[in-house]
This record gives sequence, structure tokens and C-alpha cells, in this order.
Amino acid sequence: MKKLKTKKVTYTNPIFNNMTQEEITDYQEKLLKKQLKYVYRNSEFYRAKFKEIGIHPDEIRTLEDYYKLPVFLNKTIEREIQQQSIDKYDHPFGLHLCTSPDDIAFTGTTSGTSGNPTFTYTFTEEDLNFLNRYIAHMLDYGGINAGERLLFSHALGIYATSSILFGVRSHGVLPIDVDVRAGSQMILKYAQMTKPTAAMMTSSLTEHLIDKAPELIGMNVGDLGLQAIFTVGEIGIGIPEVKKKIEDAYGCRVYDYLGELGFSCDSDEYHGIHCVAPDLSLFPNDLIDPETKKPIEIYNGVIGELIITELNLKALPRIRYSSGDIVQVFTSECPGCGFKGKRIKFIGRSDDMLIIKGANVYPSAIKKVVSNFIPEVSGELRIVLDTPPPRVVPPLQVKIEYGADFDTHKLPELEARIKNELHTQVRVTPNIIWCPTGSLGKALTKTPIFEKNY
Repeated sequence: MKKLKTKKVTYTNPIFNNMTQEEITDYQEKLLKKQLKYVYRNSEFYRAKFKEIGIHPDEIRTLEDYYKLPVFLNKTIEREIQQQSIDKYDHPFGLHLCTSPDDIAFTGTTSGTSGNPTFTYTFTEEDLNFLNRYIAHMLDYGGINAGERLLFSHALGIYATSSILFGVRSHGVLPIDVDVRAGSQMILKYAQMTKPTAAMMTSSLTEHLIDKAPELIGMNVGDLGLQAIFTVGEIGIGIPEVKKKIEDAYGCRVYDYLGELGFSCDSDEYHGIHCVAPDLSLFPNDLIDPETKKPIEIYNGVIGELIITELNLKALPRIRYSSGDIVQVFTSECPGCGFKGKRIKFIGRSDDMLIIKGANVYPSAIKKVVSNFIPEVSGELRIVLDTPPPRVVPPLQVKIEYGADFDTHKLPELEARIKNELHTQVRVTPNIIWCPTGSLGKALTKTPIFEKNY
């Protein structure tokens, strides 16, 4: 890939580009006060929640006041109030709905792999128009212009990523949407036929197609002519070896993004998702300790569980919503592009956290260490669990694929080096189970990190 000067990321709303962080905070406080009054007036659930804790929205004068409030919502509570709205009002959107169901223009649910699906991503037309500009801003940053085509390969239908399509179209870009359930050959065939300049997919699928393209369509992915790839939903390109592999194979830049909240910059090194939407959400200023649930002060490098509060959405805004995502927040200027706002890197999910000899261990940390040994290993691994997490009786069992060209006689020496790095960096010394390259497989959607034998 030709090396170009890194383009600076800017806020989606240009008014923030000339504001200090203090001025941005003041702006967000005004939006928050307005939004809290709105949800109090219009949502049965939020009104009851404020009364339960004995606080009226008028009493919340600063962001610090707000961060002291208990968590209002999480996936479990969301499922409960969805069922209550079905029973009481014959709609599935939950008692936290702030508009009439008649005003809903789009709903995109979670996949429901860990329970009943939630209708978290439910928007009015006004909401969609507001969100579209964030996706358009990201595409513009990636050099994707009106009149071009974009391969959109996610599990569509009911799933949340479908809302992104509105933003793609609003930018004048035609999405070529291929459900991943159609399989690798069909995805590649559509790419061959339609000649898109960009693609949106998971990093797992992006990697998977590198190996499959020569076999299925007789060409390398680099011959597809993509100029940018946008990945979502996985640690993925936060691992340097994965980022380099994808960019070298496709011959273009790969960007990490988190819906409308932000995206990574055009840098050879990964410096996290740049938070470009202070008028959309308080993200990432509201963190709690994943165990105590107490608020955490924001400073450069802090790690905590992300609490989401949406400041401008009307249908189903999330207010003090415990996301379950563990992130690291950076407040320093981006060393890659010079963006002065906050950035985040994903550490893992709170429900993926393992406790081994009293230490908290995140699977993503194990994966990052193992990926440093590519090409001696393939980068694929599975953490084997014989009992339900989070507590694990040591030693932790980890299956790791050795590299395709690796001399298996050298596995004991490689194993010793990997164990030493895991002990030093992650505070865990696992039992490694070696597997041939390709035996663990790679999913078209999200590649699982656990092998659950319980």
C-alpha cells in the first residue's frame, strides 16, 4: 500500500473543532439537561427510575452529578421492560420508549445469541437523519465519495448493522449488501461483479476472504480494487499483525469503527477509535469499575466499563446504559493524526472476563500477546472452558494454531516463549494445546474466543 500523509480526524459537527475540552463539556451538559427532561416527560420507565432514586432531572446540574447516579439500564433490564411493554402495550420496544410506536422508522435488534433479542437500535426518521451524518463523515474521511459502491457484508435482516445502510446511502454511496449467510463465494462474486471501492464487514470475515479468494474466484483480494475497508464488532485491527495482514493483502487502509460514535485514523499504527460525536453521546466520558460499579475518573490510559448516554436521539435513547464493554480511554493527542479529542481501544467484554487466582484476565489480552508470534502461529486461538466463567481453576486451557510453515519439532521452544510473555503481560501461565493451521476455523460473522465444554 502506498504510504500517504496521515489525514487528521475531525469532529463530525465542525463546531467542536475549535472548542476546548472544557467548552465541549459545557455543551454536553446543556444537551444532557434537555435530554433528561425529555425522557422524564415521555418515558414511563425513565420517569419511574428517577422517582425510585429520589432525584428529579432538574436537580442534575453538572456531568459530575449525573455520573453519580446508579446504572439505569443493561441488557437484562432491557429484556424485562421489553416483555412488560409487550404485555402492557402490545409492542416490543420497551417501557423506555419515548415516542409513539407509530413514529418508529427503523428497528434493528441485537442477534439474541445470549438471550432474547433486544430492540436497542430503534429510531425515528429524525433520529436516522441525525445519525446519517456520522457515517457519511467517516466515509468521506476514508475517501469514499458519492456515486461509488460499497460492499456491505454483515448478517442483515434483524441486526443492528442494518441502520448503517441509511448513512451509506445518505452519502450518495450505493451499498451492495450481501448477507454473510450467503457464504464466502457469493460475497466474493458480488465484489467481482459490482467493483466496489469500499467494504464494511467484520475483521474476521476480512481475514477469511484473503485465504478463500484464490480458491473461490481465482484472484487475490488485492485485485478487487478496494480503496478502504471499515471493520466493526471485534478487537481485529487493534492487533498490529492483523491490521498489517489485511492492509497488505487488500492494498488499502482498514478503519475500525463503532457505529456512529467514532472511527480510527488513517495511520500505519492503530491509535484507537477517535470519538467524533460529542453531540450524540457522553461516550467515552462515563466509566465505571466493572466489579464495584462505582464511577471512575477519566485520565489518559484509564480502563473501565463503558456507560452510554445518548444526548439527541428521540425514540429509544439509552440513559445510563451499562454496555458491558471494557475500554481504555486516551485523552492525549493522537500521535498518528493529531486529533485532540478522546480515543478508545477495546479491551473486552465484562461478561468475557475470567478470574484466575484472583486476577482479572481478558481474552483479548491473551489474543494480542499470541498474535505477536505470527507467523510462527496463525493468530487463531480458543480458550477452553470446562465450567462456566468467570472463575477458572488453573491452569487455563488455550488452543493455539501453529503457523502453516512452522517446524513442529520447535513447538516446545515456541510454547516456552509464549507462556513467558503471557505470564509477564497478562499474569497467566496457560496449558497450551497445539492445533494445525485452519483446524480452529474462522467465522464469517464474529469468530468465537471461547470453546465451552460445560
